[in-house]
Amino acid sequence: MTSQILDRGLVMDAVRVSEAAAIAAWALVGRGDEIAADQAAVDAMRTALNTLAIEGVIVIGEGERDEAPMLYIGEKVGSGQGPRIDIALDPLEGTSLTAKAMANALAVMAWAPAGTLLNAPDTYMDKVACGPGYPAGLLDLDRSPAENTRALAAAKGVEPTQITVCVLDRPRHADIIASLREVGARVHLITDGDVAGVINTADPDTGIDMYVGQGGAPEGVLACAALKCVGGQFQGRLVFRNADERARARSHGITDLDKKYDLHEMVRSDAIFVATGVTDGALLDGVQIANGFVETHTLVMNSASGEVRQVRMRRPV
Repeated sequence: MTSQILDRGLVMDAVRVSEAAAIAAWALVGRGDEIAADQAAVDAMRTALNTLAIEGVIVIGEGERDEAPMLYIGEKVGSGQGPRIDIALDPLEGTSLTAKAMANALAVMAWAPAGTLLNAPDTYMDKVACGPGYPAGLLDLDRSPAENTRALAAAKGVEPTQITVCVLDRPRHADIIASLREVGARVHLITDGDVAGVINTADPDTGIDMYVGQGGAPEGVLACAALKCVGGQFQGRLVFRNADERARARSHGITDLDKKYDLHEMVRSDAIFVATGVTDGALLDGVQIANGFVETHTLVMNSASGEVRQVRMRRPV
C-alpha cells in the first residue's frame, strides 16, 4: 500500500494539486481580502483533487463539516478508484500574508496511507521542533525554552548565543521569548505560517535551529509530515481553551488529552509532503505570471525514498 501511494506518478499528482491552489491564491495577493484568497485556493485544490484516481479522505482540512462547505474533515475526494489515502492540507497557509502581499505564503499538502495521520482537532498545540542530526529525545516540551536551547547548543557544540529560534509573534509567547533571550538565543519572529517555521529548522540555509511556541494542531501534523521526510524532532501537546474543544478532541478519537506526541505518533507511516510558494519566502519562490506564462516553485518530499526535490513548473497561462 505504501509503495502504491508513494509512487512517482502520485507524487507528481500531488505537486499539480498544490500548484493549482497556489496559482489561484496568487490572483488575490495584496488585495486585502483573506477570505477570498483562501476560498480561491480551496476551490482550486478541491477541483484538482477530484480529478485524481485516488480514494482520499480529508483528515486535516478546513474544519468540521458544519464550518466548511468543502475540504472539510471527513470529506472524500478523488475518483474513488485507486489507493486509499489520508490527506492533510492547508490550501493557503498564510491568508493574511497573501492579503498583505507579504513573504512565505504557501499551498501545503501531505499524503499518507489511510489511517496513519493523526486526526488532530482544530485546536491549538504547544510545539517544539529541531532539524536532523541530533540525539533522539533531545527536546522536551516539559522543559523551558531556555533549557531546550541549552540542550540543543550542547548537542551542536556551540554556545546558546549561537542558536536561532523561530517563534510566532503573538502576545501569548511573551514568556517564551523572554526565556530564550535569558540565555542569549537569537529570536526570529514570524507573523504567520508555522508550518514553514517548523520546516525551516531542517534547512541549514535558513539559519533556524529550533521552533518553539503554540500554533494550530492541524499545522503540526503537516509540519511533521515534512520532518518525516527529511529528519528532525518534534513534540506537540494539544491545548484546550474550553469544554467544547475537549469534546471535539474526544470526537476525533483522542482519549489522552494531555499526551505528548512525537513526530512518529503524528505521522505513523511513510508520507509525502508538498508545498508550493504563493509569495516569495525563505523556503520557496512565489508564483510568477509574466509574458503569457505562469511559473511555480514547489518543494516535494518522499519519506519512503528520502528524496527531496524542488520542482519548477512553467506553462502558458
